[in-house]
Amino acid sequence: MRLTKLLKNDKGQSIVELAILLPLFLLILMGIFEFGRIMNTYLVIEHASREGARVASVGYEDAEIIEKVNDSSIPLDTSKLYVNISPESSSRKRGTDVTVKVSYNIDIIVPIIESIIPDPLHLEAETVMRVE
Repeated sequence: MRLTKLLKNDKGQSIVELAILLPLFLLILMGIFEFGRIMNTYLVIEHASREGARVASVGYEDAEIIEKVNDSSIPLDTSKLYVNISPESSSRKRGTDVTVKVSYNIDIIVPIIESIIPDPLHLEAETVMRVE
């Protein structure tokens, strides 16, 4: 009877299960974390492009539009933020469309996720509004 108890010892089973499942759980958790960072950055640049397009549609110059985009994207590193405005300010006439495209390269923090998606990840947001 004592021999069967020794053969059915379950003391190390939970540690083995934890060792198997913990890396998978951490990978899922870090993936959620990175996805949240990427989504937040995309929402910030989307909002910044809308703000820039609104300022452009009421007749401001390119420098003021870029300043508004930079002010609207405060949590981001503005040195990595690229703003493309078309058409040029001299070609913007009432009733035409103005396009503000904001690009940003976000660095991936989690090393395992770096091997799955490109690092840095290129995000773009574009807004088109009619000039008033």
